[in-house]
This record gives sequence, C-alpha cells and structure tokens, in this order.
Amino acid sequence: MSADLANIAYLLAASLFVLGLKGLTHPSTEVRGNRFGALGMLIAVVVTLIDQQIIGYQAIIGGVILGGLIGAVWAIKVPMTAMPQFVGMCNGFGGGASVLVAGAAFVEEAMKEGNLDLQFSVATVASGLIGAVTFWGSIIAFGKLQGLVSEKAVRFPGDHFFKALLLVGCIVVGGMVILDPSEMDNYWVMVAIASVLGILLVVPIGGADMPVVVALLNSYSGLAAAATGFVLSNNVLIIAGTLVGASGFILTSIMCKAMNRSLGNVMFAGVGGDAPSEEPEGDNIYEGKVKSTTPEEVAMLLDSARRVVFVPGYGMAVAQAQHAVRELSNLLESNGIEVEFAIHPVAGRMPGHMNVLLAEADISYEKLKELGEANTSFDQTDLTIVIGANDVVNPLARDGTDSPLSGMPILDVDKSKTVLVIKRSLSPGFAGIPNPLFAADNCLMLFSDGKQAIQDLAAAVKDG
Repeated sequence: MSADLANIAYLLAASLFVLGLKGLTHPSTEVRGNRFGALGMLIAVVVTLIDQQIIGYQAIIGGVILGGLIGAVWAIKVPMTAMPQFVGMCNGFGGGASVLVAGAAFVEEAMKEGNLDLQFSVATVASGLIGAVTFWGSIIAFGKLQGLVSEKAVRFPGDHFFKALLLVGCIVVGGMVILDPSEMDNYWVMVAIASVLGILLVVPIGGADMPVVVALLNSYSGLAAAATGFVLSNNVLIIAGTLVGASGFILTSIMCKAMNRSLGNVMFAGVGGDAPSEEPEGDNIYEGKVKSTTPEEVAMLLDSARRVVFVPGYGMAVAQAQHAVRELSNLLESNGIEVEFAIHPVAGRMPGHMNVLLAEADISYEKLKELGEANTSFDQTDLTIVIGANDVVNPLARDGTDSPLSGMPILDVDKSKTVLVIKRSLSPGFAGIPNPLFAADNCLMLFSDGKQAIQDLAAAVKDG
C-alpha cells in the first residue's frame, strides 16, 4: 500500500472518530456515532496492518471475525447494570495494550540500535507509565464496581507520601530507560512500579466517586494510546488517543463540577473511607419522624396528581427496575399525568449511567431533565418518586457546612408537594451520612426492592 493511500485512509478514519464523538453528544445520534467510531477504528487497524506488512489478509479477516464474535457476546451477555464495570475494564484493556505494544517496539528497536531517538524513548516511557497506571487502576475500579473490592475508600497512614515516592521512582527509572536503552529490563521495572501506583491511586477512592474515576481512567487510556502512536509513528493512533484523552478529561471536569469538588479532592480526600460514624446523628434525625407508606396509599395520592417526576439512582440499576418504571410512567401518562425524569450527572456508577438505563427501557430522551432544568420545576411537582438515589437528593449537601457532600449541587426533590423514596432501608449512601429528606414532613418511605415496589405501585394504580 502506498504512503499516500494509507494517509488518506487515516484521514478518513480520523474524520469518522470526530463524527463519532459528535454523535455521542446526543442520544438521538449516539447509535450512529458509535457506528462511525467503530468503522473508523476498523479502517485504521486494517490499513495499519496492511501498510506495515505485519500480517496477511487471512489473519486480518480472522481477527475481525473473532473480535466481532467476542464483542457480540459481550453486548448480549453483559447486563446494563454491569455496564460501569465493563467500561472500566475496557479502559484497562487500552492501557494494558499500550504497555505491551510500546514495550515490544522498544525491545525490537533496542536490539537493533544502541542509541534510540529521544522522541521514541520518551514516548515509550510515557506509554508504559500511563498505560500501567491505567490498567491496574481500571482493574481496581472494576473490582469496586463488581463488589470484589471494598467500595469504601481504603486508606493507610502515609499513603500520599508513598504514592509520591512511587511516582518519583517511575520518573527516575524512566529516565534510566531514556539514557541507556540497552538496559531493557528498566522498562519493565518502571511498569511494575507504575502498576503499584495505579492500584494505590484507585483503592483510596470511594464508590460514590467512581463516575469520576471511570472518566479519568478513560482519559488516561487515551493518553497512553497517543504516546504509543508516537512510539510507532502512527498518526491515526496519535489522533485517536488525543481525542479520547481530551474528551475523557473534559468529562472528568464536568463530573467534578457536578459534585462541586476538585479533581484533587476526589483523588486524595478518600470520601467514604471511614465506617459511618453518624449513626447516632442518624437516629436523632429519623427517630419518630420517618413515615412509612404502602403502594395503595401512594396510588391514592396519584389519583389527584397532575405532575410526577422520577429520580433514578444506583438502586434502580441494582434492582433492574427501569422497565418497570417505564410501564408505570406509561400508565400514569394514560391517566393524564405529566411525567418527567430528573437526572443527576453523578447518579449511578459511570457518566450517563441513568440515561443509558432509561434509554434501554425506551423512555423518550425528551422526558429526561438534567439537574439545572429539573430543579426549576420541583416546586410545581405533585409527587417526586426517588428510586434508589441517596446522596444526590440529600439536603445536607445544600444546607450543611461540615459534611462530605457540602456544596454539591443536588436535585431539590424536597421542594415537591410530596416525595416518595423507595429504598430497602434507611442506610446511608456512599458518603456515609444520614439523609434528612427521609424524615421531612412531605416525605414518605416505601421500604422495598425497587423493581418490586414499582410493580406493586403500578398494580395499585390499575386497581384504583
């Protein structure tokens, strides 16, 4: 393949990546955006393999078929509730691939030449360092989201100093790789140190901050890929990695803004690290004030309601209640009730988690209202139904001055005429603090599994 033809193909692939990202900005075009991105990657991979004469057509076709089968199985088998950890794992695969590809290229070049080009050496070190941090950080994030690793922030005395020491160690050993490429073992020593650093960077982060961590690791995987692009002198890999890195960092910034916290606070504060020490305070808040209800009582409230807002949270995802929510919302609309959904940016365990779940249930995007828009209409809402959300509706974030949630923008559900909270218990959210909403005068608690509660409520509405 001629160089001009390869560059034209790379330009086409890069254009498809940009169109793909553009399509992902709106649910109505996100499927098309995904297809553009996938087509761009297919073109980039095939052209690179052919242009560099790495493998033959038979191997390429076999790889496409095998990869397509694996992707299809994952698409069918992985439930929507497990999508956050699946995305986290994919981030890790990207980082791991960068480590191995850059390492292989480094070993190959070091064996051929004594002195390597400075750009090549620096890019190799960057790819190995960032890729290893990404891979092992993503593995820990996957473990936390899957419940294999404690979702609480795990801290130990002097952990920040130890992580700083590991980073310095990575830089020192990386410098040795650049200065003396013939000592190839130094690259793998650096990767090993960076791996420990990746683990220790994510272990101290609580489950409530996982949306930010997933977005940041996505950015890391892009940066590692871009660095690998410089190692291989592959323009399309540089472009694709830069796009992923930039978009991931922008998304991380949006997530931090949604929580009114800095990235440093998310990464190093360890919110949710201690065992809840607020139990006595929670008892004081809830004692004698919590009002339990039944689906039949809620159905009577709905008889006179004109506007209902659903607020989904991670509990809805765990209960897989999104389809039951859609059926209830359709039933309410058939009774002449206006129905909307209020979405907090960090509800769930990955950016856009609630939007994805509701879209899977064929709920119109036009009914999904973001934080700012939703907060303008709660005072005109007859009933707000909170399903499994906790921290994102906790008034302490708005009113408190000394809590992990202080200053975080929340959904002002307490301004509704009546609030129905569906939860299994009064247990705190990942921030580990009680929620005064549960004891508010206008709040009713329906203690049940999310899916079962919504199904019971729909049956009560029909019977009424």
